[in-house]
Amino acid sequence: MSDPRPIEVVTGNDGRSVRAPELRPRRNHLASRLGHAVSFLGPNVGVVVGFILIVFVGTIVSDVFLSWTNIRNVFLQSAMLGVVALGSTFVILTGGIDLSVGSLLSLCSVVAAMMFANGDGYPLPIVILATLALGSLVGAINGFLIVWRQVAPFIVTLAMMGIALGAALTIADGKPIGGIEGTYAWIGAGRLFNQIPVPVVIMAVSFVIGAIMLRYTPYGRAVYAIGGNEQAARLSGIPVNRVKILTYTFSGFCAALGAIIFSARVTVGDPWAGRGLELDAIAAVVIGGTSLFGGIGSVWGTFLGTLIIIIVNNLLNLMNVSPYSQGIAKGLIILIAIALYRRRSE
Repeated sequence: MSDPRPIEVVTGNDGRSVRAPELRPRRNHLASRLGHAVSFLGPNVGVVVGFILIVFVGTIVSDVFLSWTNIRNVFLQSAMLGVVALGSTFVILTGGIDLSVGSLLSLCSVVAAMMFANGDGYPLPIVILATLALGSLVGAINGFLIVWRQVAPFIVTLAMMGIALGAALTIADGKPIGGIEGTYAWIGAGRLFNQIPVPVVIMAVSFVIGAIMLRYTPYGRAVYAIGGNEQAARLSGIPVNRVKILTYTFSGFCAALGAIIFSARVTVGDPWAGRGLELDAIAAVVIGGTSLFGGIGSVWGTFLGTLIIIIVNNLLNLMNVSPYSQGIAKGLIILIAIALYRRRSE
């Protein structure tokens, strides 16, 4: 069949007609490559554009924004929030919510500091394993209570938030527990190759593992299926209750990992360490493009959402804006992100 596109013909110097080079295939090739790039980013296109815009604004308002010291500080500040938001991503993808991660982080940081006891307590590997086990156990209890009586995740995790915070304040008597030093402190202050902070490495490895879990494992596909349509997932043979318990267990594990990063950085276990952290984690997930109704989102979107929150705080600090006003900017960003998501879904 002949090509229906018109052929452009020009007359040469010798009077003969020749076919001019066609530009349309090149344009189509460029459009195809752009289409592949957009499809690779998937639902993260909006957050990538937002991230680029915020970085662009940062380069304008501050001369030191792109300095290596400031970039390293941004990623270091992102480490604790990033790992906690990673766990919240899995929960929200199932259509749930976990409001206990902030208080659980406080509890785990206090327990870790108490067990370490200036290096005179338990060995560091035991402390780390016990802390991660505690976070996982509390997360598993959340998941079990949610699926056992079909109680709303909001109610269960809100109750657990109060229980964990009360336990942290009771154990620490309302005061920070100090004495973290040596190898434990190195987790928060050490640098690989004398440049990359250890907490940043922990965050990066966590996100890589999380991305693999979501994309390449049956568990990850089940998480998306449950968030998309729980009843359909149940009818298709997916063990919905088991997946939910595992998801909240993973969220608790991430909160405990965040507690280890926090306590190693500040060298204390603080019962108020996670105050408001659950809201920041949810904000990072939502800004990253994950739907609060479940089924849509990615860990890399959450990673960029975390960076956006920290960069905004960093810019406001560089501009000497009051810390009390930074919450206003964060709230506006969340509203804009939700509005953009609603417009895209329509």
